[in-house]
Amino acid sequence: MTLLGNFYAIQDGCYLMIVQTNTHLRQGIVGVTCFRQRERHYSYRLTWKVSHLPACLDALYLTRNNKHHSQENIIHKGFKYTRMSSEIMDRPGSNVVTKENLSDLSSAYETAMEALSSLITRQKRGDKTPVGGTYGKLERMLMYIKILGLEEHIADLKIIHVAGTKGKGSTCTFCEAILRECGFRTGLFTSPHLIDVRERFRLDGSVFKCITFYNCVAHVLNNNQTDAIKELCSLINNQSTGQFLCSISKDINWLNISEDKFLLYFWDCWNQLKENISEDLPMPPLFQFLTVLAFKIFVAEKVDVAIIEVGLGGKKDSTNVIKKPVVCGITPLGMDHIEALGDTLGKIASHKAGIFKPQIPAFTVPQLSEAMDVLQETAREQMVPLEVVAPLDPKTLGGLELSLSGDHQFVNAGLAVSLCKSWLRNTGNWEKLFQDESQKNNLPGAFLRGLSTAHLSGRAQTVYDPVLMSHSSSEGMASSSGDLIFFLDGAHSPESMDVCARWFSNAVKVNKNLPPSSSFKVGKVEELHRNGFCHPDNEEELAKISKRILLFNCMEVRDPQILLPQLVHTCASSGTHFSKAIFVPSMSTYSKVTSGASVIPPDIHVRDLSWQLNLQRTWEKLIHGKDAVLDMSPKMDGPENLPPHEFLYDDFSHCNSAARNIACSAVIPSLPLAINWLRDCARKNPSLRIQVLVTGSIHLVGDVLKLLRR
Repeated sequence: MTLLGNFYAIQDGCYLMIVQTNTHLRQGIVGVTCFRQRERHYSYRLTWKVSHLPACLDALYLTRNNKHHSQENIIHKGFKYTRMSSEIMDRPGSNVVTKENLSDLSSAYETAMEALSSLITRQKRGDKTPVGGTYGKLERMLMYIKILGLEEHIADLKIIHVAGTKGKGSTCTFCEAILRECGFRTGLFTSPHLIDVRERFRLDGSVFKCITFYNCVAHVLNNNQTDAIKELCSLINNQSTGQFLCSISKDINWLNISEDKFLLYFWDCWNQLKENISEDLPMPPLFQFLTVLAFKIFVAEKVDVAIIEVGLGGKKDSTNVIKKPVVCGITPLGMDHIEALGDTLGKIASHKAGIFKPQIPAFTVPQLSEAMDVLQETAREQMVPLEVVAPLDPKTLGGLELSLSGDHQFVNAGLAVSLCKSWLRNTGNWEKLFQDESQKNNLPGAFLRGLSTAHLSGRAQTVYDPVLMSHSSSEGMASSSGDLIFFLDGAHSPESMDVCARWFSNAVKVNKNLPPSSSFKVGKVEELHRNGFCHPDNEEELAKISKRILLFNCMEVRDPQILLPQLVHTCASSGTHFSKAIFVPSMSTYSKVTSGASVIPPDIHVRDLSWQLNLQRTWEKLIHGKDAVLDMSPKMDGPENLPPHEFLYDDFSHCNSAARNIACSAVIPSLPLAINWLRDCARKNPSLRIQVLVTGSIHLVGDVLKLLRR
């Protein structure tokens, strides 16, 4: 850490700049500039400005308007905010955030979320509700693209197209990071999002997000420059350089497109489509609209490469309007989405292979023979050069580690490396960047940087609870409370449950070597990666008793009698056992798109918990080998239904299924209640380390992250 005049040198040529001006609200942080030395003899420079960091400001300042608007109001506001977004982006000095700009963008963004919500055609997956109109899905997509004038432009995009059952998002994220590190302007489209819809759209990958940086922005907008500078100085002066870099590395968030840009492109697409809809061609459903919007953004932003993740299947997926990608990839295949893709691995593989295009190179990973036979047959029919890629050898990383946790990521990383090499060669860039191909076993530095820095939330992600950490830090006592650690993974198929269980088993063992929570200063969220942490020297921390809790929910189209045994048996084979399981409903609904700053209702309404009780019965039978006696109503309300804290302390081996309070599981009527209950347990027993695996649904993972960010 070096102080250079008005610049704080932070990491690898990144500088945080404080500038004072004479304008009332324009005092404070102007931007973060990164200078990175690229491969060979060229450099690359990226600048992010405060106006492009809305996510943090949302949580601090934006008051959302949740009132229902009619379609007419949405359309009217759409035209208004298209002009407003354009004016803000083009306005001189628009790099400075003001309260007025934030208020306008806040209202515009909520209106956009309401418009998106109107495109949801069904509440639960598996329903066969028709969209309407006289055209099929891909026909409609081509018509929407033509209305927006994107047809020729999409043909010019240099696309990497990726399908598969598991690992699509990870593979695409690795590809984006590698090619960005090679110096290319990247666009990444993935799904689903966890907190904010803008997560689906990334431009040039990363935006610097330091928690203290957020606090500085907050102080500046409150016209409190002194506190802003104190905040920075406290962070810089009170920690060693290594600690500082470690504490901020988790907050480098590969965060989507900015709010103002999103609104500009969103309303442009919305208004053009709305003007051209008819009875035969209605507005596109949600995912189709987001896909069209992704193409619009990437074309307008003139990306060098667009990495596109398939939404569902491949052959009939909305992204399959891509006629000539540069290269295609197929990640590991398994039994998922069988209600849409078929009930055999061969049928599913046929859908995935639908993204193959004649003579366009394609890569896949080792598959079960039933799937591989279909992929190879489809490739032969279309004269596609299909190559099977082995998992990445860890030795090729030169001592670095993959940024995405889990041994399965070496499969995804190996596929990403092959896709990127193929893209570079087919676009004529490999020879320009990497002339020496003699050392084929070594990865170029740009590849290593990409593989070691790529980030994807909700996949094998470890998060310390920020509330308890903040309390411990402020009290200054290591023994003020126990630890509460969340292990997040959106696994929801038998294959992904197996992978999740193996990752969790390894992670909780490594977690013993994480530093005590009291040694960290925190803001919104502490996301801890195992790299770079030392053994704690606090004997009290080493002596803490670990209680492993499963926090679970899954969609009703899933089979918990397959998912839960897969999870338990794989964990048990590694010596990892759950103390208890908690089943909760998700906060997310299938009828509304919410923003990252959407208000979480403080009150808990009575809701039907029949599905959660069914999950609990499955769990109890799995543990005891027989049906459990559960005296619970399908409708519960309020904290009086929470289990006593003693419930947490016994392991499942001491469970008595006939006694509700000491059963192996509990149903809690809401996720906020469950998290607060876990916090209370940790507060009241400083000797506990509560390790919570959150899985079964990507929506549940997103809901937990949203709650932890508040």
